[in-house]
Amino acid sequence: MLAPDPRRDSVGEPTTEPRPEGGRFRSLASSVAIRRRQDDGDHPARLLVVGGELEADGGAAGAVEHVSLSLVGEGATVEPAPLTIVPPRSRAGQRRPLLRTGLLIADGVAALTGVIAAEALFEISNGVVATVIAVAIAGWWATASLFGLYSGNDVRTWASGVSQAPRLIVTALLLSWPLYATASALDVSAPAGAALVTVAATVTASGVLRGLVRAALHRGNHLRQRTLIIGSGEIAGDLVHKMRTQTHFGLDPIGFVDDDPHQAESNYVAYCGSLDELGDVLERHAVDRVIIAFTRASHETLLRCIRTCRDRGVATDIVPRLFELLDGAPGMAQIGGLPLISITVPRLSPIAGAVKRALDIVITAIFLVTVLPMIVVIAIAIKLETPGPVLFRQERMGRGGRIFDVLKFRSMYMDAEERKRELLELNDLDDGVMFKIHEDPRITRVGRFLRRYSLDELPQFFNVLRGEMSLVGPRPLILDESDVLLEDWHGRRLDLRPGMTGPWQVLGRSDLTVGDMVRFDYAYVSGWSLARDFEILLATVPAVLSGRGAY
Repeated sequence: MLAPDPRRDSVGEPTTEPRPEGGRFRSLASSVAIRRRQDDGDHPARLLVVGGELEADGGAAGAVEHVSLSLVGEGATVEPAPLTIVPPRSRAGQRRPLLRTGLLIADGVAALTGVIAAEALFEISNGVVATVIAVAIAGWWATASLFGLYSGNDVRTWASGVSQAPRLIVTALLLSWPLYATASALDVSAPAGAALVTVAATVTASGVLRGLVRAALHRGNHLRQRTLIIGSGEIAGDLVHKMRTQTHFGLDPIGFVDDDPHQAESNYVAYCGSLDELGDVLERHAVDRVIIAFTRASHETLLRCIRTCRDRGVATDIVPRLFELLDGAPGMAQIGGLPLISITVPRLSPIAGAVKRALDIVITAIFLVTVLPMIVVIAIAIKLETPGPVLFRQERMGRGGRIFDVLKFRSMYMDAEERKRELLELNDLDDGVMFKIHEDPRITRVGRFLRRYSLDELPQFFNVLRGEMSLVGPRPLILDESDVLLEDWHGRRLDLRPGMTGPWQVLGRSDLTVGDMVRFDYAYVSGWSLARDFEILLATVPAVLSGRGAY
């Protein structure tokens, strides 16, 4: 991969400096910043680059490995000086906001164009035009946002808008109805025709302007993403070649990491380290995107790598196995025929968090008013069957590690905790943490009915109102269960409020081990979206009514 290049240093001794094949060293001053201790004396200093940043078609293919400094002059000695390599600051993080802003402007201009086209064909007074323009622009932006036409950080969204064409057409069809209603209310002649011309012209102009926005952004080399490959070999080499030749994807391969490197000779990129060093490599090389392209690493190792990337906000893509059979699969990006499964990096913005909290309060308030008679009946039934309080309180681990008391209807006899030690050998779970028995003798008759349909959790709506829980979120673990979660990625589940329901509720409930629950919670938190919350809420209804995994 690197051919030796015999040269001579400042004192006449031969040296061997690696020379990369298929590229040239970029000017040191433009590729890295170097800080060194100033030595005494007026001797001129000479920098000898060993490694360097490789210039290739499409961008940089490697990073500086090390630099040696020698002083040249009468009586000078050659000795290394301490140096710090400062990676270039990436501006590729601006890609998403710049693309979103450009598309918003393009769609606004397209909607304006559509109204002007309708005005030219139909009699629309000046006073009415302003209202129609406002409805067209606001309606298009709102509908397009609903269909995700301004979101997405995958390479397909950046490279081309072809995959968004069906959603653009649906957006136009939906917008035609409010435009027709507006035109009718304002006494526009032929309101149906005006609405049809407006949306037809808007969707046509939007497609053209969106293409121009992308073409303009593709010209900005500073928006190219520094891309690290996980894996090596033929597929990784092919991926590097495609990234360098198909520049509209905006990806610069800077190196690869692997525990068992077996790199193809024809597509050189620097070896940056092992998979255990991934976190340091991401920081040291200012990586914007990681692509997993076939490695011999274990399943658990790859999961750890993906978590490392997500926790650092680095977008991740995976070249799937048997990719030859996935040509044209919906929802997948492709780089020169290589399909990619993109793992997005969702950002829980303050606005999204406020919306989630507002929905919690509104839905909870409406639901509590609706089920208040049921709550009263359940409380009376518990009190009549066994002595003791109606509510059961237990400390749970909440958001940010804050401890709170979760509320439930009491479903066990009062001596349940004392009898637990007698029943340890009957535990149906072998994870060493959770304690579950299918036919638990400590559960009352009323409690068994409540547990089957999760009615014992109705008081948790008050936890939601108090801000301790959310309708949807990670499972609120008891303190003993939380104490065994020692890995760094386990802490991500505490980024959101624990939920009354969540992935664990719809995917198995009490049949799951604590390990399964934590993995589901991590996937939910790291990929959170309002749409996912609504999906889980809807899936909770059949899961609860069926009684699956409830005991």
